[in-house]
Amino acid sequence: MNLRRRRGFTLIELMVTLAVLAVLATLVVPMAQVQYQRQREQELRLALRDIRGALDAYKRASDEGRIRRIVGASGYPPDLAVLVQGVEDQRDPQRRKLYFLRRLPRDPFADATLPAADTWALRSSTSPPDAPQAGADVFDVRSRSDRQALDGSLYSRW
Repeated sequence: MNLRRRRGFTLIELMVTLAVLAVLATLVVPMAQVQYQRQREQELRLALRDIRGALDAYKRASDEGRIRRIVGASGYPPDLAVLVQGVEDQRDPQRRKLYFLRRLPRDPFADATLPAADTWALRSSTSPPDAPQAGADVFDVRSRSDRQALDGSLYSRW
């Protein structure tokens, strides 16, 4: 009796393969989610650093007399758009503009449909640090997100 050997996989082999793939998927998916959140946290850190650096540069230019300053004003910009649109350099004979940002970064944890300026919570120079509020100028920015970071802190406290 000459039996030909059948080719293919048995049901047991397929079940073992699927079980191994399921175990691997349960290990990889959480690691991918953590990596994705870590990447977004890095984007938030960079965006905050860029905006805060631009705010400091604007204040420095104001203190140096390069930006027209209203009497009694703090020297910080009235809004974030000014950092991108630029302001006239009062010391330049040709009155060229000073620019502080090429584009306004957006909060990576904010709603993607919002304009970049609306993704940030603003703090005025007259606002206390423990209760930040928007006002006549922009002294600082923070995330509007109420989510928790990987280190346990809130993004809104960064």
